[in-house]
Order: sequence, then C-alpha cells, then structure tokens
Amino acid sequence: MAGGEAHRVTMEVRGDGIAVIAFSSPPVNALHIPALTELKRMHSESMERDDVKAVVLTGAGSKFCSGLDMSLVQDIQRTGDDSVLAEISHDLIDQVEDGKKPSVAAIQGYALGAGLELSMGCCARVATPGAKLGLPELTLGFSPGLGGTQRLPRLVGVSKAAQMLLTSKPVMSEEGKSLGLIDAIASPEELLEVACDLALDIVESRRPRLSSLSRTDKLGSTEQAMEILEGIRQGAKETAHTMPEKLACLDVIGEGITSGGRSGVLKEMEVFRELVLSTAAKALVHVSCAQRATSQVRGVTDAGLKPRPIGKVGVIGAGLMGSGITTALILSNIHVVLKELNSEYLQRGIKKIEANLQALVTKGKLDENGVKKALSFLRGVSDYSEFKDVDLVIEAVIEDLSLKQSIFEEIDKVCPPHCILASGTSGIDLNKIGERTSSQDRIVGAHFFSPAHIMPLLEIVRTEKTSTQVLLDLMTIGKAIKKVPLIVGNCTGFAVNRTFSPYFQGPFLLADLGVDIFRIDRVVCSFGLSMGPYLLHDVTGYGLAIAFAKEMAATFPDRTFQSALHGLMLQHGRQGKSNGKGYYIFEKGSKPKPDYTVQPIVEESRRITNLVENPISISDQEIVEMIFFPVVNEGCRIIEEGVIARASELDVASVLGFNFPSRLGGIMFWADTIGAKYIYTNLKKWSALYGPFFRPSRFLEERAMKGIPLGAPVEA
Repeated sequence: MAGGEAHRVTMEVRGDGIAVIAFSSPPVNALHIPALTELKRMHSESMERDDVKAVVLTGAGSKFCSGLDMSLVQDIQRTGDDSVLAEISHDLIDQVEDGKKPSVAAIQGYALGAGLELSMGCCARVATPGAKLGLPELTLGFSPGLGGTQRLPRLVGVSKAAQMLLTSKPVMSEEGKSLGLIDAIASPEELLEVACDLALDIVESRRPRLSSLSRTDKLGSTEQAMEILEGIRQGAKETAHTMPEKLACLDVIGEGITSGGRSGVLKEMEVFRELVLSTAAKALVHVSCAQRATSQVRGVTDAGLKPRPIGKVGVIGAGLMGSGITTALILSNIHVVLKELNSEYLQRGIKKIEANLQALVTKGKLDENGVKKALSFLRGVSDYSEFKDVDLVIEAVIEDLSLKQSIFEEIDKVCPPHCILASGTSGIDLNKIGERTSSQDRIVGAHFFSPAHIMPLLEIVRTEKTSTQVLLDLMTIGKAIKKVPLIVGNCTGFAVNRTFSPYFQGPFLLADLGVDIFRIDRVVCSFGLSMGPYLLHDVTGYGLAIAFAKEMAATFPDRTFQSALHGLMLQHGRQGKSNGKGYYIFEKGSKPKPDYTVQPIVEESRRITNLVENPISISDQEIVEMIFFPVVNEGCRIIEEGVIARASELDVASVLGFNFPSRLGGIMFWADTIGAKYIYTNLKKWSALYGPFFRPSRFLEERAMKGIPLGAPVEA
C-alpha cells in the first residue's frame, strides 16, 4: 500500500520474442486506476502481436510494486464504490493468468499487496535476493481484494499463507523460493535475462505453464486443509473482537478450499468491499496516509535545501532517555559520544544500552554480531573534549531548567559553529533553555518518547529562531534512526504531552467524583489503550506526574485540575512499581494486581477536593468521554494556536507518541466520528457541574456551532 505520482508503462519487444512491460509510478510503484488501465491495455496488445511469444512484467527502478495507491483506497472509502478497481484489476490479472501467451514476473525490491497479487497471476516469478513478498492489507483493516487469499495458499500451502496474511509480515525471496512462491532468484543485473529465459522455457515446453488459481497440489485434501484452517481460526478468535477482518480473511480462504478458486475470488471481492468501507479500515488508512504526509513540511522540505551529513552525535546524560536515544543512534551506525558526570554514572548508562541491545537479541531482531557492531559506534566520556567535532548534540538530562541552561551555555562554546544544539526536554520552553547561547538559530527540541529506541515518534520542536536547515537536518536523522519526525511549535508540553495533559487529570477528577479507580483502568483498556491511567502512573512513577501537573498548572491555571491523590500515595509510602506498592501490587513473576487497600487514600483525596457530596453514577461510555473529550478539547487549542500544521498530524502523534488506538484513527479523527457538537455539549454540561477543567475551547465551540469537522483545515 502506498501513494503514487505520475505513472508510465512501457513495452519493449526483444529479438527473442519476449515483450518486457515495465511500469513506473514513483516513488514506490503503487498501482492506481490509470496505471492499471495502461498495464491492461499494453498487456492486451502483447497478446495480439505476432512478434511476441511471452511477456515479462517488471517495475521500473529498483522495485516491483508496493501495492494499491492509498489515494485510490481513500476514493473507494469516500464514494463507497470499488467497481472500477474490481473490473480493471481482476480483468488484468485474469488476462495475465489465462492469456494465450505466458507471463512471468521479474521482481526487484518488493512485491507487496496488489503487487504480489499481480505477480501471482503470472505463471512464474523471478526475484532479486532479499526482495520482500507479502500481503499487508490486514494492517489497514481489510483483506486482499485481487485474488491474494486464493492464489497464495495454492502456491505456499494453507498454513503458511494464513500466517503471512494474519501477521501481514512479508517473507524474503530466499524463503519464497523454498516455499514455491518464487521460481528463481537472480541478481539485479541478471533479473530480466533470467525472467526472459524462464518465459522462453515455458513457451518451448521445457517447463510447464502453471496457473496459480488452478493448482491444488499445495492444498492437500479438502478435509486436511479445512482442519488446518480451523486450528488457525481458534488462535485468531483471541483478537477477533478488535480485528474481525482476520476471521473474515480465513472465511474467504475456506470458501476457495471448499468451492474452488474462482468461487473464492468472488467471495474475496465481496469481503474486501465490506471491510474496506468499515470504520476501522477508514481510520487505519487515515493514520497511514497522515503519517506519510508528515515527511512533507511546507517551508522545510520544499525550501531547496540539502540535508547536511551527521557523522557524529554527542549525547549528554546516560539515564533512561539518554541511553535509549544512544541505542537508537548506534543501531543506525551513527557514531555517538555519550557524556556523563562521572565513570560510575557512565558505566551504568552503558549497561542500560547493552541491556537494550540484548533485549533485541532475545526478540530475534538482532544477533550478537549486530550487538558488537552497534557498540563499536559508542564512546563514553566524562568531559566535553570530544565534542569539538560533533555535528549534533542531544541533551538528555533531568527536567531542570537551570541545569539545561548551563549545559547549553557550555556546549555553545565547545561545539563547532555548524553543530545542532538539541534538547530532549519533554516540555520546558526551548527559548528559556537556550537563552544564554549565542546561536539561537541552532536551538531545537528533539523530544523522544520512552523507551526512545522503540517508540517511533520524534517531536522536532522549532522556536521562532530555529533555522530551516536545522529542522531539515533533524528530520533526516530522525528518518535515519527509523523514527517518524513531526515538526511542532514551542509551547509547554509541545504537541503530544500538552494535548494529552487532560488524560493525566481527568481520571483523578473522576476518582474525586467517586468513580472506582480500577473500573476506570478497565474501561480505558477496553477502549483500546494497553494500560489504564492508574497502572501507567504506578509504572512511570508519581514524581514525574506531580512535576508535570505543577508545570501545566503554572502555564494554564484557569483549567488545570490538581488532585491530592499522588501526594497522599507518597505520604502513605506508596511509590508504585519502584517499591512494589501503588494503586496496584507488584510482585516478581506475576502481573500487577489491584490493591483494594488503597481505597481509604482515594477517599481521603475525595474529601480534600470536595467536588460532590455523594459519588456520581456513571456509565462506561461516560467514563471514556469524560477522560478523552478534554483531550480532544486541548487538541483543538493546539490546532488553533498553530502548534501543529494540521489536525491529521495530531492523529499521527497520538497514535505513535501516546499509543492511542490506531483503529480509531487518532484523537481528532475519532472525535470527528462522534461529532464536534456532541463533544461540545457534554463538555459545557460537565463544566457547569464540575468546574473549568471541562470548559470548551473557542475552536471547538466554533466548529460545533458551524458544523465543521475538527479535522478540516484551519483558515489562514
């Protein structure tokens, strides 16, 4: 699945009678209606030409095809009509599979989604080493729609096909060859020649011409195949409540096994249409497209500048965040000088980095050679002597303004004049951090999310003086270390932490209204988050939450709700996970368990706050709304203030930085599925009952009154 630009399809008939049809649709050879139409026309022409014996289909450049163009999917979701896609694509693949002359696919780079489906219509496939082959559609909430659920099981067997479909994980061409998905592997230089030779072998009957859809040799008996499928279905039922498309996909495979490939294709088309129009698919496609859009930033990526090379990075602070950032950098072969106050702190930080790498080994994402290679890019120091030739410095010390100011004052003097001076602060004003430096245009925020080597979002925080070159360079290094860089404005909490600051207040307000805290956690988990707010605070520690609450209260005193609960917990000797006792009990080897003896502390907080005389009665839906509508409200303020360029960026940030459920499309997309008026009306009601924490923003009120979606562009 991908987005495309201008397309071009060419046909060259070689002297040996092989027509090489190459399609180009930059940047990733995605298929859209014009490209499919032209491919079909040219392939039809090749079938009728007397000088053509066989066809080789290939992609221009170093890639075969990434799948359907995402804008085509969005068009289908907007109009509800997939008839044009269904007609053209199925006609093309049927023609490729059953045409009077054989077609062979020459795959370089990757064949994903519709790209793999097209190649499986060919009677043979040749691929370059390491080429990726997969059907990732289920990650977007729908099943393949161009025959993938029918041809893949017939090429690799039911068990492997179901695994590839349900996990959406591609296989490499080497494994593809052992499975029977690929017939030969050839170097990029020899790919076309090998594919053409294979096509001639088929023409001259030196090897059989096989139709993927007609094959049954890999399926086994109907009973065996259905038994395998049923076993896989039982495992898939565990996630069926959040991913019903998995069971639907298995149903389609089953239809093909019991009623034949053609019947399976018809069922697949029907299920594709149903799933692609589902709310979840629309949300997932929105997030995917919005994430891709973050790589284009007006005034930065179109400024005509080239990113400067970043060969060496200085990281200051080897704590949790500093060690995570360093891990991400050295894994991408970037030299890092890691500075700490003394050798004891430094060794502790290096041990954290080694533990991070070993955790990746345990998960099978890295081998021991990879660990050694990564560590070879790391050098630990306890002074700034090796900072004289760094290209970028990332400060990752504790959230202490005066400490950060003194560090920036020092690195401003010792680092070269081109060096980017970045702070990893999660919310302190960058203007204050860099006010003692002489180079304000080099000051920028590089806000990673913990754990920094795993979480995909990187907030790049610009001040009014940050240079465009610095922003472009940091975007480039963000992509190099496999992050999604998002440029945001400078304000307390930046985009993500400020937007979600009400999430760290609302649950405590609910507790002070008499709502059971463990019920709140259960409801939030049912909504789609991996853990509820109380367990989250236990895990991250109360000190951080108290400090952030004070910061938000100082900046936004008119709407911040401050609960006494965290402070009371500390007074009663409860520190959360760090000492095993918080809202939950933490015991080694077992999951955290609710600690109901915490109830008197919760009651004490309720008496201090004194919001209501008696506990309120509230539904699960109202719990979700009272926690997340204030988040939407703060997001509206972020949009109005121009902290982000568009609402869809906040959707990406909420999913990647806060783990908001991607199946809901991000915080603002989700809000628009509910409606601004409903959100505004409820916030206004709660504001009158429980105080200014719920007071609707001007932006939300305006959109609600005018009936404009929250995700619609802001007028300049």
